[in-house]
Amino acid sequence: MNTIITPAGLAAANQSRRELDGRVAVVTGSTSGIGLAIAEALAARGAMVVLNGFGDREAIEGTCARLSGTHEVSVLYDDADMSAPAEAAGMVERARRALGPVDILVNNAGIQHVAPIEDFPPEKWEAILSVNLSAVFHTTRAALGSMKARGWGRIVNIASAHGLVASPFKSAYVAAKHGVIGLTKVTALEAAESGVTCNAVCPGYVWTPLVAGQVADQAKAHGLSEEEVVKKVFLKEQPTGRFATVEEIATTVVFLCSAGAGSVTGVALPVDGGWTAH
Repeated sequence: MNTIITPAGLAAANQSRRELDGRVAVVTGSTSGIGLAIAEALAARGAMVVLNGFGDREAIEGTCARLSGTHEVSVLYDDADMSAPAEAAGMVERARRALGPVDILVNNAGIQHVAPIEDFPPEKWEAILSVNLSAVFHTTRAALGSMKARGWGRIVNIASAHGLVASPFKSAYVAAKHGVIGLTKVTALEAAESGVTCNAVCPGYVWTPLVAGQVADQAKAHGLSEEEVVKKVFLKEQPTGRFATVEEIATTVVFLCSAGAGSVTGVALPVDGGWTAH
C-alpha cells in the first residue's frame, strides 16, 4: 500500500523538524545574560548545546536540565577558563567527544574594566585581551578545520558597538573588540569557499543582570537616580533610548546560523539601537 501524505501531514512533519536538529553548538560565556539567551535560542531550534562560564555549579546543572527538558536536546556544561588557551581549545575537543563535531561556535565570553589609560592596570589589560580576543582565536582555531572538512559551519563572535567606535576609559575592551571584528573578517575570507561563515554581532547596551547592577552602582557613585544614570550615561549614545534585550541578540545569532544567512559572512552587524549610525 502506498503512503499518502496529506498537506496537513506534511505541515506536521515540517513542524517536527527544526532547522538546527542534530547540530552541535558551543556557546562561551553562556551561564547567564546574553550567552544563556543565545544558548536557549539555539536549543529551541534543535541544536545540542555546550554551555560554558562561571557560576554556582548546582544552578548551572539546573539550567542544563531545564534547557534539555524544555527543548528535548542534549545540553552539557564545560567549565573551561577562556583565559587559558589550552582550556579554550580543549573545550571544542571535549564537545566533539561528547556530542559530535562542533557545527556552531558562538564566542560570547567577555570581561570589562574601566579606567584612564595612565591608570589602567597592566594585568587588567592582559586579562581582557586574553578573554575577549585571544580566546576567540583559540576556539576558532580548534573548530574551523573540522567545519571546513565537513562543508558547513557557523562562527558567530559577539563583539560590541565598541568594536566599531570607541569610548573613553575602555582602552582594553575597545582594542579587544576591534580585534574581534578583524579576526572575524580574516576567518570569513579563509573559510569563504568551504560552506563555513563567520560573522560578528555588535550589541550596544543590553539589559542583563550585570548591567542592572552597574546602573545601581553608578547611581550611588554619582548621586543620581537610576533613571538619570540610564538616560545620561548608559543610553546617551543609543538613539532608540532603550536597552536592547537578550532575546534580540539571540534572534540575530540564530539568523546568522540559518540557511538563509549562507551568503552572509565577514559582517560586523550592529544591534545597537542606532548608536553607530551617528
